Amino acid sequence: MRFHYECTDCSQTYHTDEVIYLCPSCAKENTDSSHMKKGNLIVRYEEEDMRKLSSKEDLSYFDFFPYEVPNHAAFPVGPTPIAEPFRLAARYGFSNLACKLDSALPSGSFKDRASQLIIGQAQHHGIDSIALASTGNAGAAMSCAGAAYGVKIVLFVPETAPANKLMQSVLYGADVVPVKGSYDDAFSLSIAYTDEFGGINRNTAYNPMTVEGKKSISIELFIQKGRKIPDVVYVSTGDGCIYAGVVKGFMDLYQAGLTDRIPRVVCVQSDQSNAIAHAWETGEFTNVEATTRADSINVSSPANGRMAVRYINESEAWATQVTDEEILAAQLELAKDAGIFVEPAAACAWAGFVRDSEKLKETVGSDADICVLLTGTGFKDMAVFDGRISLPEPIENSKDAVRERFQKK
Repeated sequence: MRFHYECTDCSQTYHTDEVIYLCPSCAKENTDSSHMKKGNLIVRYEEEDMRKLSSKEDLSYFDFFPYEVPNHAAFPVGPTPIAEPFRLAARYGFSNLACKLDSALPSGSFKDRASQLIIGQAQHHGIDSIALASTGNAGAAMSCAGAAYGVKIVLFVPETAPANKLMQSVLYGADVVPVKGSYDDAFSLSIAYTDEFGGINRNTAYNPMTVEGKKSISIELFIQKGRKIPDVVYVSTGDGCIYAGVVKGFMDLYQAGLTDRIPRVVCVQSDQSNAIAHAWETGEFTNVEATTRADSINVSSPANGRMAVRYINESEAWATQVTDEEILAAQLELAKDAGIFVEPAAACAWAGFVRDSEKLKETVGSDADICVLLTGTGFKDMAVFDGRISLPEPIENSKDAVRERFQKK
């Protein structure tokens, strides 16, 4: 579709087919390292093109993309399953509770959605290399897509990133560069790399196509639910890009005339990485010292923080903060009582729902349509169980040992 860019801060528009990352005007103001950066760009479509989608019968989220994605089957992104955890729904008193399982995507995380569109962007411009920074999931997703399409991936990661995630990227053939520093340090070095060596920079929020790719989950969910949208959606949030993408997807459906409203999209953060929640509550866009155990949402300076705060307000939602203890408890609850195994960053969304459950009954009712987005498989970070969960001791190979073992229970 025909598109242009709009700055989320100054609203200036840019009509260009060239690769563009931040608003040239607002980006100049990014000199104070203690504040969230300005100048994120939103992709906007021509009204005429969007309205044509309202009468399209075989609707797909690809219809809402600015670039064509070739060979969909090479890197099959969705549709992912929707689980209905009836035991948990009964526990918390809700009759229409669902979980969207993006842990079932090719690389095991939601980040495949953005990587798919970045491939389309690179191929549209005839570029065969992509660089990015990641704590693991975005890197694994981009590396997986790069392997599928034969595109070179250069990945900068903090040296403390989970080994499982880094090994994925190595196995996919990416050029992995561990950095002695934080995610923010790796982010800066990846930009320095593309400035000097060229290629597409896929960095979350820095490249506006990452938000566009991530919005596909909202359109996919709308189609799966028979062209209906939920009342409330819960989203784990770190840098704000997934959150913004989810809201943007619903907004595009609204612009196309396919729905008459957008859901309340709740931003859930660990209270140990809460820059966006703090900004929404206070209006102060300041960085934090992030220390959450949920590594995928451990972000001190959210690259898409300002856009996320804007979208919290525009979706008439709110930000919920949870503790790391609540996140880890949510991870075990999903596994034991719903058969859903996710990493801590994904479990953050469920922890937010649990914390808000009584509030939801008062505001939207116990029969409201609620969807919790679960964004990454638990196998991404098995080290989180060290010291918490252990394997049972083996028994002797005898019937007496079996009898003794289970009589104790």
